[in-house]
Amino acid sequence: MAKSPQYKRVLLKLSGEGLMGEQDFGLEPKAMERIAKEIKAVRDMDVEICLVIGGGNIFRGLSGVTAGLERSSADHMGMLATVMNALGVQSVLESIGVATRVLSAIPMTTVCEPYIRRRAQRHMEKGRVVIFAAGTGNPFFTTDTAATLRASEMNCDVMLKGTQVDGVYSADPKKVADAEMYDNLSYKDVLTRDLKVMDASAISLARENKIPIIVFSIQTAGAFAEVVNGQGKFTVIN
Repeated sequence: MAKSPQYKRVLLKLSGEGLMGEQDFGLEPKAMERIAKEIKAVRDMDVEICLVIGGGNIFRGLSGVTAGLERSSADHMGMLATVMNALGVQSVLESIGVATRVLSAIPMTTVCEPYIRRRAQRHMEKGRVVIFAAGTGNPFFTTDTAATLRASEMNCDVMLKGTQVDGVYSADPKKVADAEMYDNLSYKDVLTRDLKVMDASAISLARENKIPIIVFSIQTAGAFAEVVNGQGKFTVIN
C-alpha cells in the first residue's frame, strides 16, 4: 500500500442492501461487522470519515408509493429506515473500538443527535466517525443526493460509493458478460449516457461543488483502504 492516504476527509456512501448479507431483508451481523472492520482500517490510517447509509434493506420510499402510499409519507418512512441502519452500524463500530456519532436530519434526540453542520465537523476533527441519517430530512430526495450534500457541507476531499460491483459499467456486469468498465468518467458522461450509478440531482450537485466520486466494491475485502490509497479497481467521476 501507499505510505500515506491520498485523502484526509472522505464520505462513504453505502446502500442498505450491503448490510443484508445473504438475507433478503434487514441487517445481517456478519455483513455489518465486515463493513465496520473496513471502516476501522481506514480510520486507523488517520483519515476522517463520515457515512451515509441507504435504507433499502428495510423500506424504499418509491416501493411504498407503488403500494399505494402517499409519496411524502413513504419517503419519510424510508428516512426512518436509514436511522435504524445508522444506529446498527454505530453499535458495531463502537464494539470494535471506533468512536462514532449518528446525526439525524430529522430530530429524534432520545436516540441520536440532530444534524448541525458545525457539530458534525467538530466530531470529525476529534476523530469520530460521523453517520448522517434521515437523508436530507426532505421527501423527494434520495440518499445519494443526501450523501453529496453532506460531502459538500463537510468539505470532503472525495465521495466514495461502495457498491456490489467494482466500478461503473456500460451495463449490468452480472447480466451482460461483455459490459465495459469505465476507469474515468466526467459528470456530463454520467448524465448524458444515463448511467445508473447515482441519480441526476446527486451528480449535478457533485459537479457544482467539484466533489469527485469514486465507485468501488465494498464487498471486496480491503477495497476501501486500497481506494483511499489510490489503488485497486474503481471508477472515478470528476
